[in-house]
Amino acid sequence: MTAGKKDSPKPAADEAGVNAGTDPQALEAMLANAMRSGSAAAAEPALPARETPPVDSQRCGLIAIVGKPNVGKSTLLNALVGQKISITSRKAQTTRHRITGMRTVGAAQFVFVDTPGFQTRHGNALNRSLNRTVVGAVSDVDLIVFVVEAGQFNLADAKVLALLPEKTPAILLANKFDLIHRRAEIAPWLRAMQERHDFAEYVPMSANNAKDIERLFGICEKYLPVQPWMYGADELTDRSERFMAAEIVREKLFRLTGDELPYTSTVIIDKYEEEGSLRRIAATIVVEREGHKGMIIGEKGEKLKRIGTEARHELETLTGGKVFLEIWVKVRSGWADDEARVKTFGYE
Repeated sequence: MTAGKKDSPKPAADEAGVNAGTDPQALEAMLANAMRSGSAAAAEPALPARETPPVDSQRCGLIAIVGKPNVGKSTLLNALVGQKISITSRKAQTTRHRITGMRTVGAAQFVFVDTPGFQTRHGNALNRSLNRTVVGAVSDVDLIVFVVEAGQFNLADAKVLALLPEKTPAILLANKFDLIHRRAEIAPWLRAMQERHDFAEYVPMSANNAKDIERLFGICEKYLPVQPWMYGADELTDRSERFMAAEIVREKLFRLTGDELPYTSTVIIDKYEEEGSLRRIAATIVVEREGHKGMIIGEKGEKLKRIGTEARHELETLTGGKVFLEIWVKVRSGWADDEARVKTFGYE
C-alpha cells in the first residue's frame, strides 16, 4: 500500500518538526520550533463509526518504526495506539515479530509497524530471521520513523540507518529528549545526523509524554496518502489473542529473570481454547540448556509460579474474562540456530 508515495514531494516541515538542513542558524532555531505543538488534527479524537468521513477525504498509510534494540520502539508503538500491544522489558531483543498497531484520528488512519531491533552481535538463525523482518518492514511503507536516543549515535544505530531507502521519507525521532539538560548542545549532533541521511524532519520528544505523542500524529499525517482506510476505526492491532498470550508470557519471563536468562528463550502456545469469556491456555517456555530450565522454575517452582500469575492477570485484563494458564518449560538445545525450528516456532 504505497499509492502516491514514490513521486510525492516531501511536505514542507511545519512548527512540529523541522528539516533544518545544515544551516547553523536553522539548527539553533529548530530546537525551539520543534517543541511546539503539531497539527491541530493531532488533538482530535477518533471519529465514531457513524461519522466515518467520505472515502475521498480519508488518509491512510504504513509507518515503520525502526531503530536499534532497546531504543524504545515498542513503548512508542503502545503510546501511539493507546493500548499495550507490544511487550517491553530491559532485555534486548524483546520484540521479535513485526507487530502492526492502528490508530484512527479524524480522517486519518495511521498503521504503525513495530520491528525488532536490528541485530549485529549474533549471526544465528533467530537473528537472521529478525533482521529479515526489519528489512521487509522498511521496503514498502509510506513513512519511516527512525528512533534514536537524543544526542546518541553508535554503530548499532548506523546499521539500521543504512537500511533506510532513499526514496521513502524518514523522520528522525530523538527519543528521551526530556533527559537532555543542555538542549543547545544537541545542535551539533543534529547537524551530524542531517549529514548522515536526508531526514524529512527532526522530532525531539519523549514516548512517555502524551503531548509529544499527539504532536507526532500531526507530523506524520501529512505523509499519508489520500486513500481509503485499511481497517475499522476502532481496530488497534492485527495480532490475535493467541499471539498476545505468547508475548505476554515471554515478557514476564524476561522481566522476572533479568539478564541471567539468555535471549534465545521463547514461548510457544500449545493450546488456546475459548469458552465464552473463559480462556484455557497451555504454553511452553523453550530454552537451550538444562540449567536455564532450573533458573526459570526457581526454588520449589516459585519463579515459574510468579511468571504464570503475572501473565494470567494481564491476560484477564486483555480478554475481559477468566483465564486458566498452564506453563511448562522444555529444553531444545540449539533451536535458535536451526532454521527449520525457528520457522516452526513462528518466526519469519
